[in-house]
Amino acid sequence: MRRRIDPVFAVFMVLMLFSSMRSYSSVGDWFYHILMIIPGVIVGISFHEFAHGWVAYKMGDPTPKFQGRLTVNPAAHIDPVGLVALMFAGFGWGRPVEINPANFKNRRKGEFLTSIAGVVMNLLIAVIFGFIVKLVIGIGGGSFALSGLGGIVVDVLMYVIMINLVLMIFNLIPVPPLDGFTIVTELFNVKRTPAYFTVVRYGSLILLGLILFNVTGMIISPCVNAIMGLITNVIIL
Repeated sequence: MRRRIDPVFAVFMVLMLFSSMRSYSSVGDWFYHILMIIPGVIVGISFHEFAHGWVAYKMGDPTPKFQGRLTVNPAAHIDPVGLVALMFAGFGWGRPVEINPANFKNRRKGEFLTSIAGVVMNLLIAVIFGFIVKLVIGIGGGSFALSGLGGIVVDVLMYVIMINLVLMIFNLIPVPPLDGFTIVTELFNVKRTPAYFTVVRYGSLILLGLILFNVTGMIISPCVNAIMGLITNVIIL
C-alpha cells in the first residue's frame, strides 16, 4: 500500500505560492521566513516517514527495510515537490513509505499503528524541541537568547515545534491520502461500507476542496495554537 498524492497538487501549490508571497511586505522577508522553516520541515517529514517505516517493520512487514526507509536520513524521505509545497504553499508531503499489509501479523492492528506512528512522532518531536528551546533560553542566564544569533536560533527551534504540530494535525484529518483516514478506517472498521470506496476515489479532490476553502486552516490553527500554548507554558516557561 502506498499513500499517494494526486498530481493536481502541483498546480494548486503554485496558486498557494503566490498567495503566500502576498502576505509579506517584501520578497526578502518572504525568503527569510522560508529559510527559518526549512530545518523544521526537514526534521518533521524525515521523522514522520521514519516512524511509519519502523512501525510497519516491527509489525512484520520488511518492505520499508528493503527500501532503505528505516533511517532518519532526509535523503531517504524527502519528496522534492512535497518539500517545496510545504515550504511555499503551507502543506506538503514526504516520499511515502510503501508497505504491504499482507505481511502484518495482525493486518488491522498493523495498518492502524503504522498510520498513527507518524503523527505520534511529530508530537514527540515538538515536545522534545520544547525542552531544547528551554535549554537554549537558559544559556548565559538568558543573554544568549536576547542576542541576534540567539534570537535566530530560538526562532528556528520554535518553527520546528510549530511545523511538527501542523504536520500532526494536518495528517489527522480523516481524508485520504492522509493518515487520519486510515486511522479512522481501521479504528471503526469501515472498509466494507459503500462510503469508504467513494471517499477513497475522490479523496484527493475532497482534500483540495478543504484546503481551498480554508477548512483545513480552521481545523489546524486552533489545535496548533492550543498545543503550542501548552508546550510554551508547561515546558519552555
